[in-house]
Amino acid sequence: MKRKIAAVLITVSFIAFLLIGLSDFPPYGTADSAVYNEVTARYLEKSIEETGAVNAVAGMILDYRAFDTFIEASVIFTALVLVLMMLQKNDKANGGDGNDHAHH
Repeated sequence: MKRKIAAVLITVSFIAFLLIGLSDFPPYGTADSAVYNEVTARYLEKSIEETGAVNAVAGMILDYRAFDTFIEASVIFTALVLVLMMLQKNDKANGGDGNDHAHH
């Protein structure tokens, strides 16, 4: 029972912490927020001309930020491989031979 109460208190505290941080954000859709700056304006105004992409988002991801996107994809792929390796080792440690087929 004490664990459940502690879990609820931690969860409520975390939610309160996030809501306090959210109160510092600018109102959604306002032009004076940090999201709308000279970089955003350049991406939207010159993306077709500079990248040749018809879609501004595709041009941004595949041209302006291609190296960053590649690194992010590499990190996600590495994490996936490691999780699969850990699950495979865990299966073998539990007495399995790695095969899910029943032997008769």
